[in-house]
Amino acid sequence: MNQDEMKKLAAEAALGYVEGGIIGVGTGSTVNQFIDFLATIKGRIEGTVSSSEASTQRLKGHGIPVLDLNAVGELDLYVDGADESNHQLQLIKGGGGALTREKIVAAASRRFVCIADAAKLVSMLGQFPLPVEVIPMARSYVARELVKLGGTPMWREGFVTDNGNLILDVHHLEIMEPIRLEQAINNIPGVVTVGIFALRPADVLILGTEEGAKTMTV
Repeated sequence: MNQDEMKKLAAEAALGYVEGGIIGVGTGSTVNQFIDFLATIKGRIEGTVSSSEASTQRLKGHGIPVLDLNAVGELDLYVDGADESNHQLQLIKGGGGALTREKIVAAASRRFVCIADAAKLVSMLGQFPLPVEVIPMARSYVARELVKLGGTPMWREGFVTDNGNLILDVHHLEIMEPIRLEQAINNIPGVVTVGIFALRPADVLILGTEEGAKTMTV
């Protein structure tokens, strides 16, 4: 079974958590599969809140309403992928560059269901380069501060976020205390947000595996 088939298994299993109302929808290849499945039951939901322009276009392409988070308040459910998850369901996200909006929608949701293929589960976060969204004028300053934290930041050249900002991908981190590092990076002036989701981890992790969809909770 290849990686895409595993992603598809996880995405389909997430439909079991859709109970109606308005749901948050993340960004990425696994989420694209989920959006396609969601289209088959779109009559059950009132609409969605999207974390990126790319997901918004895919949702609208299926005729699924996309609403403004400011207009809807707290969401019952948020479904998104991850670049890495540890066994506490703390995540690294932002490989697609949508980490700030993803973090906002996750924070505004009562339940966060993360969908991924089995390779995304790790014992320690940090092998995947950690994305940090920064305001353009602060890029070099933030990079120097990230070096002090033990990382090797690289500017994701040619990429601008949906918010008009830049991404630094931080290599060579061993993230032993995800909450502490999330707080430390978020406190650097010029950082919009960091792609560690530990203060608000996932509530449920659905992994697509060779044996089918496997569900983990903490």
